[in-house]
Amino acid sequence: MFGLSELAVFLVVVVVVLGIRRLPGLTRSAGKATRIFKSEARALRDQDEVPPGSVRVVAGTVVERDEPRP
Repeated sequence: MFGLSELAVFLVVVVVVLGIRRLPGLTRSAGKATRIFKSEARALRDQDEVPPGSVRVVAGTVVERDEPRP
């Protein structure tokens, strides 16, 4: 397994390879992915807590199709 010094060297190499300009975008996308993961995990946990036989309403939008269904 990697130690702390190897991890630090790896992170420095990643920063140099990706460039300082791309680092904010990379951290932003990592933050978005983390938030999505957490919200999906929370939704799955909440789904398990719903008692059987109860109705769960999910908000959404209706999307019209351009072509009719076959």
